[in-house]
Order: sequence, then C-alpha cells, then structure tokens
Amino acid sequence: MRVTLAQTSPKLNRSNLEETLSIVNEFMNESDLIVFPELSLSGYLLQDKLFEDAWNIDELSRLKELSMHVDIVVGAAIKENQTFKNRALYFSKGELLSQHSKVYLPNYGMFEEARYFSAGNKFESFITSFGRTSMLVCEDLWHKEAHNELIKENPDLIIALVASPARGFDEGGLEIEDKWYSIIKTLSGECSAKVIFVNRVGFEDGLGFWGGSCIVDENSNIIEKLPRYEKVVKTFEIEGIT
Repeated sequence: MRVTLAQTSPKLNRSNLEETLSIVNEFMNESDLIVFPELSLSGYLLQDKLFEDAWNIDELSRLKELSMHVDIVVGAAIKENQTFKNRALYFSKGELLSQHSKVYLPNYGMFEEARYFSAGNKFESFITSFGRTSMLVCEDLWHKEAHNELIKENPDLIIALVASPARGFDEGGLEIEDKWYSIIKTLSGECSAKVIFVNRVGFEDGLGFWGGSCIVDENSNIIEKLPRYEKVVKTFEIEGIT
C-alpha cells in the first residue's frame, strides 16, 4: 500500500480546494491513498467565516472524480442544514465513501470549536481496499471513550486528521509532539491497527502548527515521519496492507 501524507498549510479561504486537487493530480499515479490534515479545505480559525466559507458536499465533485484513480481523505468545514460540522471525508472509486464528524470539540484556551461547530455523535468503521478503516479528527483521539469505541470496531487502519498548534517548548523538544505520539502509539496497540497521523503546518492568527505527520504500525512503532514545521507531501510504502 502506497500512502501519501500531505502535510499542508491551509489558508483561511476556499483556495485550499485548488491546491488539494493539484496535489492529488501530482501524486495519484504513485499513491493508493492520499491523506490531508484536519480542515485542510477550510483553514482552522474560521469562526464567523464559516457562514461564507463552509462547503456543501455537492461542491466537492472534483474530488469524487479524482477518487476514481486514488483514495482521498480531506478535512473540511461542512454545512449541513443550519449547522456546521468539522469532518473527515473519505473519497473512493468516484464516491464519498464515508465521513466522520468530529465528536469532541475543544472549547478551552485557544480553542473555540464548540462555539461554531456542532458535534458528531459516533465512531464507526467502513470497508476500503485496505481493510476495515476508521477516521478520527484531532481532539477525538484524546478521549478514552473514542478509543473504546474503536476497539469495538476492530479496524485494520485508523486515519487521524489533526490541526495541532505547537506548544510546550523545552530543551528536550516539543511537549505536545511527545503527547501526540504517545496517544497514537497507544491507540495503535489497543486496536492492533496501523495509524496514519496527518498534522498541518503554517500559521494562523498567532497559532503555529508543528506538522510531524507519521505512520505507526500495529505494534506501536513509528515507521515513517515527516519533519516539523515544513510543508511536505511525500509517499511511503506500507507493508502488510495490499
């Protein structure tokens, strides 16, 4: 299985779709699955811009078309009736195969997601060409209840879309990075599943995102990793999934 980690720096406007399509076109012939970060089509600190920038699913038909050639996972602010959802979207074989609405919306410190988004209410799995697959969005991974639900689902592959700001700098490195890697290694071991973790980079209104996207095997080992702070798109071969 060839997986492309698209560690991008989304802007706070709709131009992200064009960049996403460009990356997919560039990498689809060398990849089976391309994964982008949380809110990769929207930018993170949307706040009131949600009302003009959130996407309707039918506006993403070009991603459906490209998914005839490669599976694509993106994050987007989605408008549904009169509410907004922070979603991970999985496109495959010309269809929107699955979507996960972020369940745990942070609303503390620098985060105000619960003020603008409506929460999802479930964790589930679905069948892809790579086996049983589950998706989570950022804060979801920090909650034991989410881990328990995924253990029940017994996925082969877990895809985590993240927008994590850098914080906790010290001489030993980045505290938030250590915490994240501990969480995804734990989840991998609990589910005996591979984990694809894609975090964004770039800056928004004083927040800097650290990247460090990686792939964890079912034995909780980080087998591939992208650098901190750099916008990088790179394809890796994963053994054990066809």
